[in-house]
Amino acid sequence: MSTPREPEAIVVTPAATPAVGAAAFAVSERAARRIAEIIASQPGPNQPDAAAPLDTETEIGQAGPTSRALRVAVLAGGCSGFQYRFELDHRRQPDDHEIQAGAARVLVDPTSLDLLAGAELDYSEALIGAHFTVRNPNATSSCGCGTSFSID
Repeated sequence: MSTPREPEAIVVTPAATPAVGAAAFAVSERAARRIAEIIASQPGPNQPDAAAPLDTETEIGQAGPTSRALRVAVLAGGCSGFQYRFELDHRRQPDDHEIQAGAARVLVDPTSLDLLAGAELDYSEALIGAHFTVRNPNATSSCGCGTSFSID
């Protein structure tokens, strides 16, 4: 029996910004499936073409749920110095990087992308709960909750 292939992530970057580092942040097949499920469950009036790129500075929510994206950001804080933030976003900023994996779209700002270089977004389901996780090779330590990390 063969194992399902990981979908290739397509990175759409701002026109003025080269794709350096953007391809290094990956989205696992499990995460892509879960993002697509979450977005599909959101209420919205229309179902636009899922392959169309997000419009810069446009309300993504106006087009319907499939236009929404998961924003992954790294913020200062948490018990180890930095923390991950995951949220559905209705706007793509001009300098955002868009990572497309299957029907899922992930938005990352350039500052966060620097801290996520080489990392992978995954989705984990266990007895203690289900959540998105980031496997980040840049993190030198992390706390027990898995959402906070430090870099030396």
